[in-house]
Amino acid sequence: MDFDGADAIDGARVADRLRADRATLSPAEARSVAATLLADGAFSEPYCEWLPTWYELALLAPVRYGDWRLRRVAGAVAGAADATVTAPRFSRPRDVTVDGRPALARVSGFRDRFLLADALLHLEWFVHAAAADGIEVPSDLVERTRRESLSYYGGDRGSLSPSVRRFQCLLFADDAWVGRVNDRYDLNSRLFDVWERILSGERRRLAGE
Repeated sequence: MDFDGADAIDGARVADRLRADRATLSPAEARSVAATLLADGAFSEPYCEWLPTWYELALLAPVRYGDWRLRRVAGAVAGAADATVTAPRFSRPRDVTVDGRPALARVSGFRDRFLLADALLHLEWFVHAAAADGIEVPSDLVERTRRESLSYYGGDRGSLSPSVRRFQCLLFADDAWVGRVNDRYDLNSRLFDVWERILSGERRRLAGE
């Protein structure tokens, strides 16, 4: 999206320093890492609330444990560099209306709920992580993306404007991350396979419009 500040943090160098010694991270680099970890940890529980009850109940315990572990690591990384970072708050269905109605009033089925949740929460995740990295995401684009995406995935809107569609297409590229995690840790997770398939399918569909 050519946002200003996108090159402020050298991701490859940060990854190398994390592997070697996290104490060598600069405050800006530590803030970037810790903000991402905190966002990853805080993301899953609100996400589950957007999905069917059986899914939420099945994953509640592991996602809370994951959040606890990620907060501990984030605290250690930030503390070593004397960096200050806070965790983001993600939207839950009770906080949101879509076209004047409750957020999930017009959405049924696992896939549709999954896409609505991802379109909203991954936007919020990105805005938080980008701010920690010094990336300037135009506020008007964020507001338009939120408004259009909610109406498109959970309401009456028939299409996304070109800039919002491109932004969401890039946000849905987290299918690659899901696939790497599944492979890297030998999870062989059917659930991760489902996530990756839904995300990659939507990314390709948006790219083809």
